[in-house]
Amino acid sequence: MNPWVLSYEGFDPASEGLREALCTLGNGRFATRGATPDGELRTAGTYAAGCYDRLDSTIAGRTVTNEDLVNLPDWLPLTFAAPGSDWFRPERADLLEYRQELDMRHGTLSRALRRRDEAGHITAVRQRRLVSMADPRLAALETTFTAENWSGPLRVRAALDGRVTNSGVARYRDLRGDHLTCHDTGDQDGLTWLTATTRSSQITVALASRTDTATPGHQVIREGDRIGTEHVLDLAQGEPATLTKTVALATSRDSAVHDPRSAAIRAVRLAPRFDELLARHVAAWERLWHRAQVDVDGPELAQIVHLHVFHLLQTLSPHTADLDVGVPARGLHGEAYRGHVFWDELFVLPWLNLRFPETSLGLLRYRWRRLPEARAAARDAGYDGAMFPWQSGSDGREETQTLHLNPASGRWLPDASHLQRHIGLAIAYNVWQHYLATGSMPPWCAELLIEIARFFASLAVLDPASGRYEIRGVMGPDEYHERYPGASSPGLANNAYTNVMTVWLLSRALDTGKASPEESARWDDITRRMRVDFHDGVISQFTGYADLLELDWARYRGARRLDRALEADGDDVNRYKAAKQADTLMLCYLLTSDELVGILNRLGYPVEPSLIPRMVGYYLDRTSHGSTLSAVVHAWVLSRSDRARSWQYFAEALFSDIKDVQHGTTAEGIHLGAMAGTLDLLQRCYLGLEIHPDGLHLNPLLPDRLGTLSMPIRFRGSRLFIDADHRQARINGVARPTFITSMQGEPTMTATGDLGRRIAHHRERLGLTLEQVAERADMSPGYLQYLEEQPGTPTAEAMYRLAEALETSVEDLLGGGVDRPPSRGRAGTAPTPESLDREECLKLIEPGGIGRVAFNGSHGPTVLPVNYQLLEGSIVFRTASGGPMDQDLRTGLEGVEIKVGFEVDRIDEAQREGWSVLVQGPAHHLPPDELPKVTITPWAGGERHLYVRITPHQITGRRIHSL
Repeated sequence: MNPWVLSYEGFDPASEGLREALCTLGNGRFATRGATPDGELRTAGTYAAGCYDRLDSTIAGRTVTNEDLVNLPDWLPLTFAAPGSDWFRPERADLLEYRQELDMRHGTLSRALRRRDEAGHITAVRQRRLVSMADPRLAALETTFTAENWSGPLRVRAALDGRVTNSGVARYRDLRGDHLTCHDTGDQDGLTWLTATTRSSQITVALASRTDTATPGHQVIREGDRIGTEHVLDLAQGEPATLTKTVALATSRDSAVHDPRSAAIRAVRLAPRFDELLARHVAAWERLWHRAQVDVDGPELAQIVHLHVFHLLQTLSPHTADLDVGVPARGLHGEAYRGHVFWDELFVLPWLNLRFPETSLGLLRYRWRRLPEARAAARDAGYDGAMFPWQSGSDGREETQTLHLNPASGRWLPDASHLQRHIGLAIAYNVWQHYLATGSMPPWCAELLIEIARFFASLAVLDPASGRYEIRGVMGPDEYHERYPGASSPGLANNAYTNVMTVWLLSRALDTGKASPEESARWDDITRRMRVDFHDGVISQFTGYADLLELDWARYRGARRLDRALEADGDDVNRYKAAKQADTLMLCYLLTSDELVGILNRLGYPVEPSLIPRMVGYYLDRTSHGSTLSAVVHAWVLSRSDRARSWQYFAEALFSDIKDVQHGTTAEGIHLGAMAGTLDLLQRCYLGLEIHPDGLHLNPLLPDRLGTLSMPIRFRGSRLFIDADHRQARINGVARPTFITSMQGEPTMTATGDLGRRIAHHRERLGLTLEQVAERADMSPGYLQYLEEQPGTPTAEAMYRLAEALETSVEDLLGGGVDRPPSRGRAGTAPTPESLDREECLKLIEPGGIGRVAFNGSHGPTVLPVNYQLLEGSIVFRTASGGPMDQDLRTGLEGVEIKVGFEVDRIDEAQREGWSVLVQGPAHHLPPDELPKVTITPWAGGERHLYVRITPHQITGRRIHSL
């Protein structure tokens, strides 16, 4: 099993929906489901982050309004036909081979098939698809055809299809989904384009397409709201022919565009050919994986962890940071939950905070921009502060449905889930977690926290009889319980999760010092007198919970959605002690045991040591796990008391999407919160990372089934690499005892861009493997590989151990003084030059690093610094394809070479000593088969995918000594 590749053999129409969701490609701006470009039974979907539209529908005699993340025009359609055969459709084809692969490391989806048509022609097809992470406007589909036993013309038809609707979720199909209107199509200078506008939000969407092939000419085909081109490829038996379709997507929500149509046309016209587009895309993914690396042992576990990271980054990438979007519960992968933003960010942002804090900040800004709407909602309901909606979309108004369909009974039922006011607590918790991870709280973040605190403080009403503050008329995270049995109106009193987290929130708001004196006094009083109910030695989920009936669990064994099953039987889940997912136990997910006990003690409730484990057992026995988030939370709360059972729930969460444990829901979109939750389980739970104001604490306790775990993080501006096993934990390669330790004030070496290259050079010089050097240095192989592949900031202790293991010095690993400022001591007298022979010169430049290449450029003599590597006696460096150096090193004449100079030196001006080496010889592009040997990473950044080799014809050098 390849831990980076998700593979499917054969074409199975019944499982296409699941494959489409799991093979979605995206870049944080838009995503396209992994639908076939040529199938009949396909649920095609392209979704742009934040592109919503509202429509009215008549349901059960009532008019309801729903806002959806809009399914945009389909850019994928492409099919083919050999002479005498119909257009290819996989459902009707005689398939000799069919394989689909999602390459998560490089962000591509490939398909390989062999089709035998009615005439016996066998045609092999290879496709590669990407949605560019480098240029978030672009996507491309490359198709290569090979006629295996025939020769002749092959017709290929590529199209842009505007005849799409939101119809990807069966239970929504009674609702309108025709969001696109005002379609227009056209062609211009060999390009085709399609535009459409959403009906109510009036967002204009444009697609432009360019088709590249070696065969000139094509026919434009218009079919209503669809436009395409037909090409004829002249196939010779056994000779591959390639056609590439490149598209650009623009909307009127985009920044820096005049209009979507012209922006899309210009973008696709300027887009590079597929190979260059792919190279830039792969380089962008490489940068993401450097920050998002999570290493676990075992290929199956690693594959699923990679899948979860992959889909999280496709939905919420660095491109997302500049967009006005939130965290869609089902990603950009389907239409379930209508693309709305719920509380899933509670499970997503803690992982992003330690890797992509700028993305987390952008997601918090989505909430802040909707603060006026939340204030208005609170004011209209008679409260202070800001009341955020349970479901949010474009503008921050409440998007929660008032009716929902029970598929088990076919009935439309009232929906009161808008009473889940705890969404505000999730937002405030994320503000605070971002502050702890980054050490920064912008004023607008503090404003967000304070306004939410004001709302929950106004929800709390003092009961004179008990002397306790109470919160009434809400729902908790459980979602099954929305009212008391027989009650005419929805809402519950004193949901424990809401009340306790309100105390936590008011305490954090007081910590900011932003509250007025009057507010501070009342908020402090609430944190001491909030009501929490108890029964049977556990915290009660809400007031009156103890009076509910026990459910006959045997009768409903295996029913995850008890609410639907009971309603179909004429019963009501509100009557029973049964939960869809963790509610009270969410307190143990968000708060440490010390925090929870501290709050209860502050409230005057004595806590026995057995309270939390007893509470975990009680509610776990009464939960149906009707949400994928349930397994995440229960894996967390069991991690310290029952590691085997914790792993069981963790495994369920891991497999929830890839194995579609809810029987069909993944096809409607992946469960982003559960995916991110599994990653956060590895990070904050099993690795035991706790972020406190005084620093980062580490207290790992790995499950028995998890042998090793390692990952890089970014904490308050510092890069740390943490790895652990069952014996010990290491931070930046230094062993730590498995107890809590603060990371503040830890001495580190200044990072150098060439440290990894020098480590690799000395390791290869000694003929040692990563594992052997790691053992010598008493550090993990994962951390050593991390240092070799990207800039790091190891501790001084780690550097000294590493230098000893590599039989060199710390000074040499840090560049032999080149990275230091010039010496300040007295310079030597009478500097003496010394000529160096070829062998000495090669030895000096062998470690690689920074050199200067000199050549006659188009504007005269040119000298440029480059990162270089000595490869089999030649100099190799990287540059940009089509850039000035690339153009100036091409002669355009067969057999004519461009000769260049290449210089490397190490000079100490103050001491008047050093050396320099000059290499002269012809420059050539490095052939593709030699690229795997090259390990250069340009320190200057940018896109540099062209490799140039200088073959030394003459090498000279000299050294200057001082007496």
